[in-house]
Amino acid sequence: MPSMTEANPLAAPTTSPMILADGIRKRFGSHEVLKGVSLTLAKGEVVAVIGPSGSGKSTFLRCLNHLETIDAGRIVIEGDVLAENDERGVARYAPEAEVRRICRRMGMVFQHFNLFPHLTVLQNVIEAPITVKGMKREAILPRAEALLKKVGLHDKRDAYPARLSGGQKQRVAIARALAMEPDIMLFDEPTSALDPELTGEVLRTMRQLADEHMTMLVVTHEMGFAREVASRVVFMDGGELIESRPAAEFFANPQHPRTRAFLDSML
Repeated sequence: MPSMTEANPLAAPTTSPMILADGIRKRFGSHEVLKGVSLTLAKGEVVAVIGPSGSGKSTFLRCLNHLETIDAGRIVIEGDVLAENDERGVARYAPEAEVRRICRRMGMVFQHFNLFPHLTVLQNVIEAPITVKGMKREAILPRAEALLKKVGLHDKRDAYPARLSGGQKQRVAIARALAMEPDIMLFDEPTSALDPELTGEVLRTMRQLADEHMTMLVVTHEMGFAREVASRVVFMDGGELIESRPAAEFFANPQHPRTRAFLDSML
């Protein structure tokens, strides 16, 4: 399969991308989940990744920040090589310390929040900067307080996750990821576990990040968010990247029959 840039002249420019993924392949046993996926993400871009369940969207996202290892391909984050093929065409990773350093530039928000139930909201937000970055509590506290105000949850700073709604938990998870001061935010179906009435508050927070020019890669089933907020929409199916176009053109004039069939089923 040709690279995305070759296949689609409307793909994002490849000069100094925040993320460059080229020919990513990933197997689980005999099942090939990713079949040579290529994608670039430019600084300040918001890219929505859509597609049917089982198309490889979440696996691709998890490969970018080393939650899954790839079998073949190349991943470059802000110019630093995370993984690339050796002479046999097998992906080899940078040394472990370098992998940790590179992956620290990416914040990840999961479908199921993954908050620590025994920690308060504020403690959840400051935990990673203290344990991973070695920051002093008094140094991270002002930023954590500001982030909780940003996501509209400063009044819940001393509450435990069990006392929060799903939408509130997800907004805490966003604040927690931002506390590490990432250059890139990855979202894996951030609203799919929420009741419809709680989805809006999470999407509003994400829209605010987009307005602030945060670089974001968002796996989502929210077509409204993809249409209104994303600068580009990518469609995946069967472990392949089928189509990538600016959001307005993607929805107005999808080119591939599989894209058209998917949109017809969703809209």
